[in-house]
Amino acid sequence: MKKRGLKLFATAGVLLTLVLAGCGNKEVEKNDKASSNPKEEQTLTVYSAGPEGLAANIQQAFEEKTGIKVEMFQGTTGKILSRLEAEKNNPVADVVVLASVASMDGLKETDQLQSYKDAVNAKKINTDWSNAEGYYYGYSASVLGIAYNTKNTQQVPAEWTDLAKAEWQHKINIPDPSLSGSAVDFLFGYTEAEKTAWATIERWKENGLQVNGANKEALDAVITGAKNATISGVDYMAYKAKADGEPVEIIYPKSGTVVSPRVVGILKDAKNVKSAKAYVDFLLSDEGQKLVANAYLLPGNKI
Repeated sequence: MKKRGLKLFATAGVLLTLVLAGCGNKEVEKNDKASSNPKEEQTLTVYSAGPEGLAANIQQAFEEKTGIKVEMFQGTTGKILSRLEAEKNNPVADVVVLASVASMDGLKETDQLQSYKDAVNAKKINTDWSNAEGYYYGYSASVLGIAYNTKNTQQVPAEWTDLAKAEWQHKINIPDPSLSGSAVDFLFGYTEAEKTAWATIERWKENGLQVNGANKEALDAVITGAKNATISGVDYMAYKAKADGEPVEIIYPKSGTVVSPRVVGILKDAKNVKSAKAYVDFLLSDEGQKLVANAYLLPGNKI
């Protein structure tokens, strides 16, 4: 699998509008010293942008290993960001997992994260997916491609531009970037690396491109045959659907594609800092990385 030509660049506070859709540090220190044993702390609250099965497996394994109880809220990156904004005056979450480096970097730049530079196994994690100061770590990643219905597709697309052709008119969709972190990463990475990207996007729009909810909703439309292809399809979802017998396949355009890391960070107002650090350590551990690989995702461990 070649993923050349395009590289994801995470920048501070990136907010993309899709053209198609016409407490302080002292408090942290106080919390950090509150207990020398994470098991004595309150329940650890984690907001996680799926995948649902992986998040549940990580929660179970972490609780069994550490004895720390986790309260998990799962949702799309967009929903998690909205929830964090709504709870700004009364923070709830300790740890946040997002499916977008750009979105997590936005939290860092608005002073909503705290650094954990000494995370166990941090040196094993891909530095291109993580923050050099330890504000977040890319513990896994998905590769974005074109997911298509194998029953309805006569000519398999080889390039992003192929989906602007007449045979794909009204048969293509893309996840909504206001809900999907990986769609944000795709649009940012594609338009940064490809000079003609905006022209291609405009041609997709003219060809009847539809915005279909988050990643699952977009892929479901392809599985059922309502659409023939999803632009910025998430590979692990397509692979799982294929393994379940669904008529779906995914290709990576020859010109290149975008790798979308799933990143974890500790919120600045976290009440249970020691437990939060233990959770990050678990994600970066060999055990946590094995769970990632078993979910059809790329592990962040580069060793």
